[in-house]
Amino acid sequence: MLYSQKEERERRFTLALRAGVPILILVFLVFYTTLDHTSTLTIGLKDGMLLAAITFIAIYYIYFLMNLSVQETFLDATTQGFNKKTFVKKLQEYKPKSLACLSVENLPLLSENYSSDQIDNLLYTISKKLNLIFKQNGLEKVLIGRGRGSEFLIALNDDYTHIEKILETLIKENGHINDIDVELKFAIITNPNGDFKKAILQLRDILASQAEDNNQEKDTSKIKDAQELSDIEKEVIATIQKKKLLLSFRPLMNTSNHKIDTYEISVKLKSDTHKDILPRIFLPIINRLGLGREYDFTLITHVIDLLPLVNESISFTFNLSPFSLRDSSFQAKLFAYLEEKQVDPSRIIIQLYERKTHHDLSGYLRTLKSFRSHGIRICIDNFGSSNASMEYMKHFKFDMIQFDRSYVTNLEDETTYAMLHSLINMAKELNVQTVAKWVDNEIQENKLKALGIDYIQGFGVSKSINEETLINRYN
Repeated sequence: MLYSQKEERERRFTLALRAGVPILILVFLVFYTTLDHTSTLTIGLKDGMLLAAITFIAIYYIYFLMNLSVQETFLDATTQGFNKKTFVKKLQEYKPKSLACLSVENLPLLSENYSSDQIDNLLYTISKKLNLIFKQNGLEKVLIGRGRGSEFLIALNDDYTHIEKILETLIKENGHINDIDVELKFAIITNPNGDFKKAILQLRDILASQAEDNNQEKDTSKIKDAQELSDIEKEVIATIQKKKLLLSFRPLMNTSNHKIDTYEISVKLKSDTHKDILPRIFLPIINRLGLGREYDFTLITHVIDLLPLVNESISFTFNLSPFSLRDSSFQAKLFAYLEEKQVDPSRIIIQLYERKTHHDLSGYLRTLKSFRSHGIRICIDNFGSSNASMEYMKHFKFDMIQFDRSYVTNLEDETTYAMLHSLINMAKELNVQTVAKWVDNEIQENKLKALGIDYIQGFGVSKSINEETLINRYN
């Protein structure tokens, strides 16, 4: 038992003792007033033991009730909505048609810059506003609970389009709460079909897919059918187990010789029953199911097997999860596979994209150096979009950096242009290659070349090609 648990148990027993003694005194006084006072009151050993037993039972029973009341509370201490355990239990009785999750997306950032009391007050205010806006729309019996951290869970038997409008209104009117800028997002699942714990996980997947900013094709839909999501999850598992990856290759043109010597790989999952599954759909699912390392290993071995089928001057760049890279068993399997296949590892460029600096920076840098020692090149993606990318640059010399999309799309802005110019010069001094993506026209291309960019990629260069076309082109 933890020391804190022991202290809490002693505190509750003391409270029970303080509550039990007055009750026993009251009972004794009642009995005393009903006794015949003409005779002498005598308490024998048997009566004394009985009285002591009654005292102990009363105090222990009060303690038991206090302990039970604490353990079985329905409410979340911060928001005063249902806690998650109670919320899921209530859903079994309520059987909602729709289940929604409202998330405070910037809560981690807010927690770093505001006190815990301010954050607790913010979450309580959001809970009250949720309750109020549903009442204003004629919805009285709405279950509102607390999920993990930033999540507000909502269940109701109402048309999902109505819920969507209500939540959109809430977000529109509450971007600033208690003098704090709040970023709210929501997702809705229809027909949860009784498996409510799984439905909550599916809501998290939808929110994660909305937050995923991998410069991939976007789908802004916030409403999904629970059965459809379950079918997709099964398909994702089956597709990864069968190693059915569908790769497309985006050419990167070398501005010094106008040749294409590198391809950036994007991945979809080839489904037998659905249309191809995009990363923003399957990545949250495989991460939740713990399949991230299996997927990453399937991807990189696929790339290694592809290298001998194309010209030796061609390199491939693609994203791998930092969690896979840090995994020692993943590293061992990968390095063994590289040695077995006898390919040039410098043709492999692993992309990293991290929004926050890893807490064990020195350990992570040792990991990157381990990959570098085996000849694999390292690229940092979306460079300039967060402080993390600059922090990594201070401590690790990357082989390549890919600039965030905003630098290319806002080249006409003087400030953006000047910042990009400065970053490219910094990279040249460090002998780091630079890449600008999403180059769609000749004006952007000329400006980037004038700035000294090493590679450009986008529709202004060439459209993506599939694996078969790639192999035919070079073999």
